[in-house]
Amino acid sequence: MAKEEKDREITFELVEHIGVFGKDTKGWTRELNKVAWNGGPAKFDIRNWDEKHQKMGRGITMTEEEFTELKGIMKDLAV
Repeated sequence: MAKEEKDREITFELVEHIGVFGKDTKGWTRELNKVAWNGGPAKFDIRNWDEKHQKMGRGITMTEEEFTELKGIMKDLAV
């Protein structure tokens, strides 16, 4: 990765807050949201957020298609 890419500021817009499904000891919540990263289209996003949604942990983003596939896999789980 080039130094310019490493130093590039990451921008985001929380487009839709879908839900919280966990909380850590620091008060950060694990959430499912739709987030637009760096001006791109909004994608489903799972990660930890601080209370003001200004700081976040590492997470995973998924397209509509990927999220639909994941829902199907989870539906088939016997939990």
